[in-house]
Amino acid sequence: MATLSRIAVIGTGGTISSLGAGSLDVLDYPDFGQKLTSEALLDRFPETRLVADPRPHTFRQVGSTAIGPADWLELRALIHRIAADEPDTVGFVIPHGTATLEETAFFLNLTLGIKQAVVLVGAQRPASALGTDAGTNLVNALQVAGCAEARGKGVLVVLNNEIHPARDVVKTSTYRVQTFRSLDFGALGHVDGDGPHFYRAPLKAHAPDTLFASRNLASLPRVDVIYSYAGADGDLVQAAVKAGARGLVSAGFAPGTPSPAQQEAFIAAAKAGVVVVQCSRAFTGRIAPRRRLRETGFVAGEDFSPQKARILLMLMLTETGDIGRIQQAFQTY
Repeated sequence: MATLSRIAVIGTGGTISSLGAGSLDVLDYPDFGQKLTSEALLDRFPETRLVADPRPHTFRQVGSTAIGPADWLELRALIHRIAADEPDTVGFVIPHGTATLEETAFFLNLTLGIKQAVVLVGAQRPASALGTDAGTNLVNALQVAGCAEARGKGVLVVLNNEIHPARDVVKTSTYRVQTFRSLDFGALGHVDGDGPHFYRAPLKAHAPDTLFASRNLASLPRVDVIYSYAGADGDLVQAAVKAGARGLVSAGFAPGTPSPAQQEAFIAAAKAGVVVVQCSRAFTGRIAPRRRLRETGFVAGEDFSPQKARILLMLMLTETGDIGRIQQAFQTY
C-alpha cells in the first residue's frame, strides 16, 4: 500500500470549518455558529485520511474578514517554521474563509521561501449544511498538496474541483459554489475521481523565486484602496493620505481612470511622495502604462485586482519608493 503524503493542515476558520444551527443554516452561521479547530475539521471528514496523512495545526478560528496583514505575516512565519522543523512535510493545506482567501493566497504566493506545495481551500456552505462542499474541497486540496505536479506553480487555490493560481483567482459570487474564477486565463486544472490533473502553469514570478521570499518581514506599510464611482470627490484620497497611507490603489473606471476630482487628489498625493497605482474596478482587463500615467507619476496596475495590487504595493514599499522599480514589479509578478 502506497505511503500517504504528510500534509500540514493549518486551520484559520471560515465557512469550511463552521457549524450552523442545523443542516439548513447556510446564512446565519457566520454570526451565531461555531468554528472547528483544524483537528476537529479533519475528524468531521474522515475521508481526508484516505488521501493523505494530514497533521493539524490551528492558527485561527475566525471568519476571514478578521484576517489581515498582521495575520499574513504570522502565517508565513508558521509555514516556514513547520517546513524547517518537520522536513518530511510534503505540502501545506490552509482551510480559510472565502472573503479574503484570495488576498492571503496572493501574499503567500509572493513571500514564501519553501519548495513544498501550498494550497488554500474554502467552502461556500458550512461543514454542517446539507450539501456542504467543505468535505470534497478539503479532500481535493489534500490531493493537490500531495501531488508532485503542484510543486513549482506557486500558491494554489482549490475549490469546486478546480485548481487556480493565487495570482489570478478572484471570488466572483457571494453564495455560488463556483465562486472562485481565474477570469482571463482560466483554471490550472481539475481534481477528478482519479486525482489532480494540470493543464497549464503560471508564467509570472511566484514563490519561492521572488524578491520577498528571503526577506525578514516584520510589518507592512499602510496602503488604501479608493473606489471610483460617478461624481466621486477627492475627500477619501485626502483622508487616506492624512491617515498615513504610503501608497494608494485607485480602483478606477475601466480602463483605468478615476473621476476628475479624484484624479486631482491622486496627483497631489503622488507629488507629496505617496505611490499611486492605477487599477480598474472592472473584473477583467489590463491597465497599460500609457502616457497619462507616466506623466502623472502613477504606476500602471496591469491586470491585478485592486486588492491584489495593494498587497504587491505594500511589499514593494518595504523595499523602495522608486516608481520605476515598482512598475517593473507589477510587470514581473
